[in-house]
Amino acid sequence: MTTETMLDVRGVRKVFEGKSRTVEAIRELTFSVRPGELACIVGPSGAGKTTLLKCVAGLLGVTDGEVVLEGERVTAPPPGMAVVFQEYGRSLFPWMTVRANVELPLKEKKVPRGERRRLVRESLEAVELDHVADSYPWQLSGGMQQRVAIARAVAYEPRVLLMDEPFAAVDAQTRADLEDLVRSLWRRLGVTVLFVTHDIDEAVYLGERVLVLSMAPTLVLADVPVDLPDERDQLTTRSTARFGELRTQVWELIQQAKAGQRSPEDPQVTTAVGPDT
Repeated sequence: MTTETMLDVRGVRKVFEGKSRTVEAIRELTFSVRPGELACIVGPSGAGKTTLLKCVAGLLGVTDGEVVLEGERVTAPPPGMAVVFQEYGRSLFPWMTVRANVELPLKEKKVPRGERRRLVRESLEAVELDHVADSYPWQLSGGMQQRVAIARAVAYEPRVLLMDEPFAAVDAQTRADLEDLVRSLWRRLGVTVLFVTHDIDEAVYLGERVLVLSMAPTLVLADVPVDLPDERDQLTTRSTARFGELRTQVWELIQQAKAGQRSPEDPQVTTAVGPDT
């Protein structure tokens, strides 16, 4: 592994064996993510995005291929990785305070008490929830609960943060706020982020790259570089001509995926879509 690669997904294939049938969810996925990069993954519904993320996180074993984090093969959840799921309500313990929820993984990591308190305080301040540290998740709005889940991941100090459609269940305004929060934290902390979403606009707004998946059995249909300015805001960025062009490119690729189109050269396609295409 070179210093230019944080995460390698190498020819990953995932097959689910059942009593009556066998389902090939992922055929062959290969891509890499650089240290400190924010890469987004989009694809049609049922394209295997969540399955892929679970394989990357070590929560599902792969049938073939491998996932490599900083040169080490992932066979179980690695210590340098944190995951934020869509169903944040299920990941938070309702009988524990916000502070206790954020602190729990640090206890399991055996972080000393004083260091735990500092990390919890700083992560809650980062997501602007330090004023509700003693509240319970059920007392908070959906958007605030998702901020708790993000704070818990940030406090863990991961080198890689995986996010699986984390804003799908919140309203549009909250979603916009959380998108800006993620970009702010990413830039401040320098963490590598792999962000799965079904929302094309969100992928283009957040990412430095957008990986477009085919329909299952899943391949990488295209790898689209996002050449928007680093400084982004919801109104200005989304109003630019370049944002519209990128959104259209990704949308057209999704339509190709839905139509079942594959490159004749595949199994694996990497299509760079730049300003001149």
